[in-house]
Amino acid sequence: MQHWRGRSASLGLAAVLSLGGVTIAPGLAQTAVAANGSAGAITAFTPGAAGSYAISAGAAKARVSFVSDQVFRIELAPTGTFADPTGSDIVLPQGTPPATSWRDAGDRYELSTAAVTLRAYKSALRFGLYRADGSKLWEETKPLSWTNTATTQTLGRGATEQYFGMGEQNGSFSHRGKTVEVGVDYNWNEGGHPNSVPFYLSSAGYGVYRNTYAPGTYTFNDPVTATEQETRFDAYYFAGPSAKDVIGQYTALTGKPFLPPVYGLEMGDSDCYLHNANRGERHTLDALKIADDYVANDMPNGWMLVNDGYGCGYENLAQTAQGLQQRKMQLGLWTEDGLTKLADQVKAGQRVAKLDVAWVGSGYKFALDGCKAAYQGIEDNSTARGFTWAPESWSGAQRCGVQWSGDQSGSWDYIRWQIPTYAGATMSGLAYTSGDVDGIFGGSAQTYVRDLQWKSFLPAIMSMDGWAPSDKQPYRYGEPYTSINRKYLKLKESLLPYMYSYSAEATRTGVGAVRPLALEYPQDPVTATDAAKYEFLSGRDFLVAPVYSDTSVRDGIYLPQGTWVDYWTGRTYQGPTTVNGYSAPLDTLPLFVRAGAVVPMWPGVSSYQDRTASSPLAWDVYPQGVNSFSLYEDDGVTKEHRQGRSATQTATVTAPATGVGRATVDVSASVGDFTGKQTTRPYRFSVHSVSAPTAVALGGRALPRFTDKAAFDAAAEGWFFDAADRGGVAQVKTASLSTAAAFQLTLDGITALGATATGPSWAWASDLPFASQTNGWGPAERDRSNGEQGAADGRTLTLNGTTFAKGIGAHADSDLEFVTGGKCSSFSATVGIDDEISGYGDVTFSVVADGTTLWTSPTLTSSSAPLPVTVPLGTAARVHLKVNTIGTKTGDHGDWGAAKFLCS
Repeated sequence: MQHWRGRSASLGLAAVLSLGGVTIAPGLAQTAVAANGSAGAITAFTPGAAGSYAISAGAAKARVSFVSDQVFRIELAPTGTFADPTGSDIVLPQGTPPATSWRDAGDRYELSTAAVTLRAYKSALRFGLYRADGSKLWEETKPLSWTNTATTQTLGRGATEQYFGMGEQNGSFSHRGKTVEVGVDYNWNEGGHPNSVPFYLSSAGYGVYRNTYAPGTYTFNDPVTATEQETRFDAYYFAGPSAKDVIGQYTALTGKPFLPPVYGLEMGDSDCYLHNANRGERHTLDALKIADDYVANDMPNGWMLVNDGYGCGYENLAQTAQGLQQRKMQLGLWTEDGLTKLADQVKAGQRVAKLDVAWVGSGYKFALDGCKAAYQGIEDNSTARGFTWAPESWSGAQRCGVQWSGDQSGSWDYIRWQIPTYAGATMSGLAYTSGDVDGIFGGSAQTYVRDLQWKSFLPAIMSMDGWAPSDKQPYRYGEPYTSINRKYLKLKESLLPYMYSYSAEATRTGVGAVRPLALEYPQDPVTATDAAKYEFLSGRDFLVAPVYSDTSVRDGIYLPQGTWVDYWTGRTYQGPTTVNGYSAPLDTLPLFVRAGAVVPMWPGVSSYQDRTASSPLAWDVYPQGVNSFSLYEDDGVTKEHRQGRSATQTATVTAPATGVGRATVDVSASVGDFTGKQTTRPYRFSVHSVSAPTAVALGGRALPRFTDKAAFDAAAEGWFFDAADRGGVAQVKTASLSTAAAFQLTLDGITALGATATGPSWAWASDLPFASQTNGWGPAERDRSNGEQGAADGRTLTLNGTTFAKGIGAHADSDLEFVTGGKCSSFSATVGIDDEISGYGDVTFSVVADGTTLWTSPTLTSSSAPLPVTVPLGTAARVHLKVNTIGTKTGDHGDWGAAKFLCS
């Protein structure tokens, strides 16, 4: 919980370049500076040392300083006097400037590196940035301008140019056509910007960081205007071949994201135990009872804040820390009374610091300084890495903490607007952004489940108790909610090696795990639009499409190019496509895996501390073409990784791109060392394929096949194929192998994902999209009867006592259109009136292909026997399944039981 006062913006950054040897451009006169004005004609241009250039435009002065071949800084002082209020707070020391050159090109000066050329136009000082090949990145449409309170840059906008970044912008990730504010607003809800950052990047291949603590307004219309509330202009520019590269350059300047301890990627819990006005008098040691509840409910939890409330305080701190550690959790504290006691608290066992009250001063400098001080305080007084959470931050805070979106109330709308917020923040180098599970106030059992589901695919999450009428631990609501919450927390735990590897990648590259689709699929114009707003990628391989309303059907799931696999069922989709009507009952998060994914997992753990020297490493393999994943490992807690104490192990899968063939899994030796590294370990592989392997070998040695799952589970090594598991999965296990040696696993007869095993195969009609639909009562239902007028309110499909797990429930008059594209040769179903209608109803069923009726049933009533039918389709491009009224429409609930198409 936090309490904020208004703050003014202040403070500063380093690196001033001295400029001398003024050269006066002939024929250009000096002009006086006005309170409101803009840069005039260039009156002087002087090359300086170390890649710097000085430019005068009357009284106004500008300077350009190159940091690297693709990064440079432009400063402008309207009065001619430069200021640098951020000092050394944000920008880190950089290396030797690059070699540069310049030339007088007549109407402009050109300042060049090997990669870019910055143009400075003479008649009125304007800048434009071009690549070495002459292609334009950006250009000002008018000179830099100023008032007595602000400075503005005005840039042209490309016809399809998109804009991202600006930190946490609640409810947004893509900014074309929008006005975006940067600064303190204390608005934790949609439209707020609590962790905003004065950095944006463009799909044209560049980024801009305004080097300031001042608030700003950025309008991404045509032209683009970028205004900061200060009477100076100071910006760094980054040019790169991709958005990832630009983010990498920006974080090389302002700091790479920190690498959290492993427990920081586990669920966290916050509450006030001493002097809690909402819960009555308790003691700090009562936190151990809550920790015991997590253990008793088999709920993973990595850390607990025990004083999160106004005036809460704490007692018996060392004893509480020790008790939590015995339960595989770490102690966290809220900075309710500042950071002066931090050293003693850390020595007593504190490992997490949540920041918001006592250190707050005027301006973002205090937020940034608080983050740095708390992070460093943990590291200076223990062997652990710093780990902080903060609700207000700025550029540079990515190197010391999690950016947390503040105090909100749990609701369906809260889930909705948070989805684009955290994916969008990654575009500003913020690798760890999050919000409380189901908010701090409000909420319900259903919204808690839905919020936890998708937040399990964020790196850092926590629940906050003590403020809503009911506490918000994941076991509070009872069944079925407790079991569903456990399922997703266990999945999060098993994916820790995947997420931790992406955390290490963020520390190297600046790019966090939670990504808008536009980051990975920049050539797909849909990914920057609202069509992809309410979904995101977790790493490269998981596409998460949260349910954010009270429904069991998710529409509008956009899948970009490639083959995508439903994590729960194994059904494949070929992108780009939009999935509507996805069945998502409360326990199901719409979750898709990229075909080709190679995902490391820790099976069967509730804490990273459950891992032992003999614990297996699992690889979840989705074979299609050639793909690899490099697992990063270290001790997970200490700072030894900064001295190179870590290891990587790469699994490379070579599989058929289409069709059936051999899949080879090459696992490298684990390169590197750290305290606690496994010298040997067993491996588990889950290889997804609709066909069973014909043979499986480890290092050329055939592994035994088991046809009984229990026997396979009891064996030390071998393989087992489960056709009923997610469309078909080959499970393989090895005995313990040396991590110092590479090995190869081969599986013959594997079917590439998205391909069929042998020629045509049956596809359930209820799994296929409707090209169009009309229905006489509510929507047609997939795998259930028509029911009432709402979506997914039908029952099990039942015809004269026979139930059907698959099929379509319709109501006459109904017309469902499928695009078969000439690839489906036959249709089969069992039809009739559903048993939910008793004693009435009369309909006919028809199959129509390309406008020709191929088959029509006799009139069927509620007493008619179910009618099986198979209809050849030839090369039909479109097929309509129709249910037609005979007489009145009352009770005309027509079922297409086990409806399926035979398709190539």
